[in-house]
Amino acid sequence: MPDAAAPAPVPAPAPSLGAALRKIPSVDQVLQAAGAAALAETYGREQVVEAVRAQLATLRERLRATAPSATPALPTLPALLAAVGAALAAKRRARIRRAVNATGIILHTGLGRAVLPEAAIEAIAAAHRSYALVAVEQETGDRLWREHPIAELLRELTGAEAATVVNNNAAATLLILTELARGREVITSRGQLVEIGGSFRLPDVMAMSGARLVEVGTTNKTYLRDYERALTPATGLLLNVHTSNYKIVGFTESVPTAELVGLGRKAGVPVVDDIGSGALVDFSALGLPDEPIVARSVAAGADLVCFSADKLIGGPQAGIVVGRKDTVVRLRKNPLFRALRSDKLTLSALEATLKLYLDKSTLFAAVPTLAMVSLPPAEILRRARRLRALIRSLPEVETALAPDGSQLGGGSMPGFDLPTTVVTLGTRRLSAEKLALALRRNEPPIFARINKDRLLFDPRTLLPGDDREIAAALVRILA
Repeated sequence: MPDAAAPAPVPAPAPSLGAALRKIPSVDQVLQAAGAAALAETYGREQVVEAVRAQLATLRERLRATAPSATPALPTLPALLAAVGAALAAKRRARIRRAVNATGIILHTGLGRAVLPEAAIEAIAAAHRSYALVAVEQETGDRLWREHPIAELLRELTGAEAATVVNNNAAATLLILTELARGREVITSRGQLVEIGGSFRLPDVMAMSGARLVEVGTTNKTYLRDYERALTPATGLLLNVHTSNYKIVGFTESVPTAELVGLGRKAGVPVVDDIGSGALVDFSALGLPDEPIVARSVAAGADLVCFSADKLIGGPQAGIVVGRKDTVVRLRKNPLFRALRSDKLTLSALEATLKLYLDKSTLFAAVPTLAMVSLPPAEILRRARRLRALIRSLPEVETALAPDGSQLGGGSMPGFDLPTTVVTLGTRRLSAEKLALALRRNEPPIFARINKDRLLFDPRTLLPGDDREIAAALVRILA
């Protein structure tokens, strides 16, 4: 007789979810493990307890998500403590910290825009390690308005009668509209109704200030007669806005500030020139687009001129207003001014930055933004070759030098590229996206550009030592 078929093996029962969950150690068990005391000494017991609870909660969620199809192996106590330590270190690490900018975008908004001059950094440190002369007169002990020393510098640099500072140029625009045109009409060219990001749209800001927008002209052409025809007894302000983050090219026409001032004087209406990025030097001498220069707007007779300190000036984030003394005094007396004013950190950095503009012979070397803008092509090529030499020996990578364009960024000089030489890098081991992600996860984080599955490193925005940081990071990632 044929042998009876052997019974099929009975599979071992999969461990139940409950059994797996019961194997997870308790908080006390983790805290009694070797190494926990050292973590408590570094970060404090309460922080360690919370981090352990979070890790155990994550482990339970993972088990519930995979059961009953599979049950992942539980980590050992040393592995759990290592995860707790990593979480605590990440929590303690500063969120706003140093990064390497290899994008070639000089005023990179995501990376903090302007790199401050060394003099500004020293001024911040000196003024914040102790008490500082911020709003008091040294000789008499009398109270002063806090931006008094900056106003003196701005008068010298721009020729304006007076000046004040708020926390950014958007704040300056809002303050000006609120004080000079609340409940009245503001005449502006239709082609200047800017949006600068972050929901800051000029028509919306006017509505918030209580002013009423009167658009004149067309998107591409506005004439003086358009403003003149729109004047009424309700007109409170003529506003000229520099379109610093976009350009209208081709068949265009706009009204020079001086002509708008002439109309304002004739009608008894103040004229405000919002030049956005602002410039205290003539960039056209470097072959760059002719950006509005603050002193020119002042000389043209604008009642007020407002602009940023952290763009073309290369200082800290701030909004600067210069112009007629009586009008600036009105701004400072407005209740909104206190909500928008700058603190001593900004003011100390701004004062130090503006003082650099007093010496034109050293200015472009002392202000990093200006140094990057004016970097000679030969120097960029030299830096590109040095960076390539540091990384070209990495295994399975292809590197090359290529012509490309840097950008000023920060909503300045739109559509204009500064000629540069970039180092391109490609590898079959990782896509450009994955390699860029790995570089961003580096310490310090490294930001580059991607083009056709290759990474591009622009030396224009690299600071001393950054090339070595890039090379060391690539060695860790690709070696």
